[in-house]
Amino acid sequence: MTDDTNARIDAVVKNNPVVLFMKGSPLFPQCGFSSRAIAILQHLNAEFESVDVLQDQGIRQGIKAYSDWPTIPQLYVGGEFVGGSDIMMEMYESGELAELLKDHAKAA
Repeated sequence: MTDDTNARIDAVVKNNPVVLFMKGSPLFPQCGFSSRAIAILQHLNAEFESVDVLQDQGIRQGIKAYSDWPTIPQLYVGGEFVGGSDIMMEMYESGELAELLKDHAKAA
């Protein structure tokens, strides 16, 4: 990953309270995992920024190195990596994700 790509990813993560790196867009997800991640965030009425990794090969590869996580989607809340679709589902079912998003909304 180039320093420029890392800096671009870092800026998006740090300048947005909630960011989802995904395949496609919230209106047209390009994979089932991204679709599930969007559905969870929308169900929680979360305001979030999305980044379509399919539009930028540098970010598509760079985000995996940035988080040291091999798959997409990837959710960041408050500048911290939360996880992918499976972790989001587990946190959603336990109520932990709603708490994290609510706590962060207060801090933002």
